Amino acid sequence: QVQLVESGGGLVQTGGSLRLSCAASGRTFSSYAMGWFRQAPGKEREFVATITRIGIRTYYSDSVQGRFTISRDHAKNMVYLQMNNLKPEDTAVYYCVADSGYGSSRYPGEYDYWGQGTQVTVSS
Repeated sequence: QVQLVESGGGLVQTGGSLRLSCAASGRTFSSYAMGWFRQAPGKEREFVATITRIGIRTYYSDSVQGRFTISRDHAKNMVYLQMNNLKPEDTAVYYCVADSGYGSSRYPGEYDYWGQGTQVTVSS
């Protein structure tokens, strides 16, 4: 079992940056692939980025590739999402996720654990 708590969301102008953080509880952090999904109003949850258990591989959606970077700190049980060059279409609630699988899936149903979400709003 793992519990996830996100932080770092907020309001930013187009072209700005934010860093989201996700604190994971438990002593088996390295047993989980970690990632981020997002959901905009009226839309389905969509894949943003994931990182494998050891952190060797990362995966990104086409819409954030080159602008967002996912990373993890095993000493602190933390996952981060650095978001640069933000656009209004990035506005959404961002969710931290964890899964005991490899972590390459883009399907939200594959992820066992979800945080409560943090709001990111990008103004034009």
